[in-house]
Amino acid sequence: MNESLADTVKVGPVAARYAFALYQLAKEKGELEAVTRDVAQLALLLDSEAQSSWIFDARVPAREKRERIERLALTLAPITANFLRLVADKRRLELLRELPAAFKRCALRGRNAVEGRVESARPMAPGELAELCVSLGQVLGKEVTLRLQVEPSLLAGARIYVDNRMLDVSAQGRLEGLRTHLNSARLR
Repeated sequence: MNESLADTVKVGPVAARYAFALYQLAKEKGELEAVTRDVAQLALLLDSEAQSSWIFDARVPAREKRERIERLALTLAPITANFLRLVADKRRLELLRELPAAFKRCALRGRNAVEGRVESARPMAPGELAELCVSLGQVLGKEVTLRLQVEPSLLAGARIYVDNRMLDVSAQGRLEGLRTHLNSARLR
């Protein structure tokens, strides 16, 4: 699935419910692999504004949108095609922007896995990153995959974002904590 889109999109409750319904249906019907491919294909389409602008453009007549959706549906698995038609019929095409990220979260949850990001003051060796993933996985009870981002402003250490949590073990974070503690200390 397209990581750039899935990582940057905030997922609203409506998109989350639709994605969960699509995920559950695909899983029940044994079509999860095909639907996952389709959602990845939709993510690529949505990433290209030139190819997808018609979906969200209010100036494009509903009839023309429906014809284009039908042509697109021919390239998708039946479950995904029906989902796309339903979204169009309910006039909720806007939620397609959030679908790839929401579906990816459902797939991760289904595998008891989470993805996150580690910001480090310096590049980490692949072995260090793998060790960190294993350690966090044991604490969270989930399979953890981390993406590395070098952030020199941290001075030393790392800041980890995973499973809606942040663990700050950076020099910058510790200095900030010390500053907060000293500012809140009573003077006698």
